[in-house]
Amino acid sequence: MTDDETETDGSRSPVGREELQRTKERLEGSADRAVSEFDEGIVDLLAWVLDTETRARIYVYLRQHPNRTSEEIADGTGLYPSTVREALAELHDEETVSRQKRKSEGAGNNPYEYEAIAPSELVRGVVGQVQSELNTVFNLDRRLGGKDADSDTTPVTITVEDPQTDSRDGADADGIDKN
Repeated sequence: MTDDETETDGSRSPVGREELQRTKERLEGSADRAVSEFDEGIVDLLAWVLDTETRARIYVYLRQHPNRTSEEIADGTGLYPSTVREALAELHDEETVSRQKRKSEGAGNNPYEYEAIAPSELVRGVVGQVQSELNTVFNLDRRLGGKDADSDTTPVTITVEDPQTDSRDGADADGIDKN
């Protein structure tokens, strides 16, 4: 801070406060853009895993806001309510989301509340498919050479570990020994 930005009592002058406010707004704008770009990247990746961007947006919303109704999810994501209901039914059938009736005091309608499974569970669900497809690619020459599928090898094995524990040494994700 320069001498012309400080009052004699040590407080900031209006010029200094304005500069701080502009800096703060610039930083907040940059942070908002970074979060938005990160969220879009996550949605793009999840759209590949979950088949559609709609399902990915619902999954992300439910991870951020668990125990929401289809109406609340539609409001929060900006998606049409009918689209949300259809996607939730599919995600529930695939066990990507769980649902339970919302408890209420009255005799009115008790809608379902939805909650998304953990990302590690989601990844475990697609690992087998990805592993199979990679092994098919690695065995392509064998197949093209006239050998049957029974002679295929499995050069690719994918393992998903829980991020909270490391089974190799008993330490958690922060390196704290639990033994």
